[in-house]
Amino acid sequence: MTEYPRWKSITVLVALIFGVIFAVPNLFTEDPAVQVARRSYEPISTVQQQAIEAIVRDAGVAHADSFISEGRLMLRFANVPDQLKARDALAAEAAEQYIVALTRATRIPKFMRQLGLKPMSLGLDLRGGLYLLYQVDVEGAVAQLLERLEQEFRRLLRDERIPYVSVERSGQQLRVMLRNATDLTRARDSLLKANPDLTITPGGDEVTLVMELRPEQIKERQDYAIQQNITTLRNRVNELGVSEPIVQRQGLDRINVQLPGVQNSAEVKDILGKTATLEFRLVDTSNDPQEALRLGRAPLGTKLYRDRDANPVLLKRDVIVTGDQLTDATSGVTQQEGPAVFVKLDGRGAAEMLKTTQSNLGRPMAVVFIEKVRRTVERDGKKVEVDVTEEKVISVATIQGVFSSSFQITGLQLNEAKTLALLLRAGSLAAPIYPIEERAIGPSLGQDNIDKGIGALIVGSLLLFAAMAIYYKGMGLLADAILLFNVVLLAALLTLLQASLTLPGIAGIVLTVAMAVDANILIYERIREELRIGNSPLNSIGAGFDKAFSAIADSNVTALIAGVVLFVFGTGPIKGFAVTLCLGIITTLFTAIVGSRALIHFVYGRRRRVERLSI
Repeated sequence: MTEYPRWKSITVLVALIFGVIFAVPNLFTEDPAVQVARRSYEPISTVQQQAIEAIVRDAGVAHADSFISEGRLMLRFANVPDQLKARDALAAEAAEQYIVALTRATRIPKFMRQLGLKPMSLGLDLRGGLYLLYQVDVEGAVAQLLERLEQEFRRLLRDERIPYVSVERSGQQLRVMLRNATDLTRARDSLLKANPDLTITPGGDEVTLVMELRPEQIKERQDYAIQQNITTLRNRVNELGVSEPIVQRQGLDRINVQLPGVQNSAEVKDILGKTATLEFRLVDTSNDPQEALRLGRAPLGTKLYRDRDANPVLLKRDVIVTGDQLTDATSGVTQQEGPAVFVKLDGRGAAEMLKTTQSNLGRPMAVVFIEKVRRTVERDGKKVEVDVTEEKVISVATIQGVFSSSFQITGLQLNEAKTLALLLRAGSLAAPIYPIEERAIGPSLGQDNIDKGIGALIVGSLLLFAAMAIYYKGMGLLADAILLFNVVLLAALLTLLQASLTLPGIAGIVLTVAMAVDANILIYERIREELRIGNSPLNSIGAGFDKAFSAIADSNVTALIAGVVLFVFGTGPIKGFAVTLCLGIITTLFTAIVGSRALIHFVYGRRRRVERLSI
C-alpha cells in the first residue's frame, strides 16, 4: 500500500467533473435560427420577445425554441424554409426597429443555458461564410489629416483677419503664404495656439510658413485610421445583421473580416468597402457652371462638381459640415419630398449649420457624396491600379428655414436613401480600404471539414487506444482512460474560453492526443525498467513517474514555447492551431503526470501487496 496526497486525487476528480460539465454542450447539434437585435443596441425585453414571436406565428411559422442571449433574441426552427419565412416576415414588419440575421442555434436544454453553458465557437472554415482581407491606405489617412488642417488654417487666418495668398499641401507639408511679412509672427502664433503640437518653421522667405508632420504624428494618424476603420467596419457589419462577426487587425496595415453564415458577398462587399462621406456646401449662384466647364477651371473660391445627371454644379470651396460630424442618420419617406435621410449633427456641426442657415436663407445648399475607389487603368501598355476619388452632388435644396442639429436630405431613391443612412450611421472610414483577398466558404464544405476532422480524431484515437491496450495490457487501458480525460478537458477549456475551433485546431487536438500518448509511453517504459532490475511493483510505479517527469516536462515545455511563438506571430488558422496546441500541452501535463498517477494509485496503490503489474 502506498500513500498519494489526497488533495491531488480531489483535484483530478474536480477537473474531471469540470471537464464533463463544460464539454457536454458540444454533443448537441445545431438548428437553423434567426437572431433579432435592436437597432439601438439595447437588450431585448420579454415584452419585445413576445411581440416578435407573435409576428412569426402570424406568418404561419412555428419555432422550436426561443431565448434571449447577450441581449439578442434567438428563434430556433426545425428547417431552413421555416427560418427563411420567419426572416422575411420580421424584415417586413419590424425592419425599422430590429436587425434580423440568419444564424444557427444549439439545441442544448434550457437549464444548461441558464447555467451559462454553450458549445465552443466554430471558425469560418468549419461553419462556412465569407472571409475578406482589406488593405488600409494609411498614406491616404495622412493626406486626409493634411487636408483638414489646410481648411482649418484658411478659416483661422480669415477669423484672425490675417491676409494670405494661399494655403497649399506639398507632400507631407503645408505651406502658408502671407501677403505681408509683418504678419508672419502673428500668423505663426495663431496657428500654434490652435494646434500646439504642430512644427511650424519659416519657409525660406519672409512671407511663408511651413508646417510639417513629425514621424510620431504620422504613425499616430496611421494607427488611428486603422482602429477607426475597424470600428466602422464592425458597425457596418452589425447594421447588416451578421451573427458573430470577427473584425480584427492583421499585420501593419490590413484588416481581416470574417462573416460566418454569409454566402452572398456582393451586397456585403459593396457596403463594407465604401469609403463614403458627405460634405455640405453652399451653391455658387453668381457664376455660370457651364462657362466654368467650358473654360476647364472654376472661379476663385469655388469648385466644379457634377450631379447624378452629369450636369455641372458650382459650389463654394468652404465646407459647412462633413460626415464626421454626423451622430445619427435614418432613412424614411416624407409626404412632400419622397425618400429622405434624416440627419442629426454633433455640437460643432450644429453650430456651423445654424450659423450658415441664418445668413443664407433662400439660397441653395448642396450635399456632396464622396467615395474613394481603386480602378484598373492601362498605362504604357500595362494594367495598373490607381486610387480615384469620386465626388458627385446628390442633392440641391433651398434653405427655407433656420435649422441646426436636425434636418433631412431629399431627392434620393428609396434604396439609395437606405444605403446612405446605413453608411452614415455606421460612420465613415478614416482611410480608404481595398480588398486584396476574398474567400467564400460554403456551409456544406464546413460540415464536411467537421466530419472529416472529427472522423480523423476518432479513428486516430481508436487506433492509439487499441495499440496501448495490446502493448501495455491493463496499464494500457488506464492510459486510454487518461487520454479520453485529456480530450474532454481540452474541449472544456476551448468551450469555456470560447476560442474559435478551426480545421487546424482539430489537427491540434489530434496532435495533443499523440503527445499525451508519448508521455504515457515514457512513464510506462520507466516502470518496466524498474521492474526488470528487481524493484517491487509499487516502488516501480513511483520511480517510473519520478524519472520520466524531466523528459516529459522538457518535451512539452519546448513545444509550449513553439506554440506561444506561433500565437504571437501567426494569424488566422495558424493562431487557431497555436491556441489548441498550447491548451493541449497544459492538459497533457496535468493528465499525464497528475491524473495518470491518481488513477493508477486508485487501482493499485490502495492494496497492501501487489504481486505483479499488468504492463
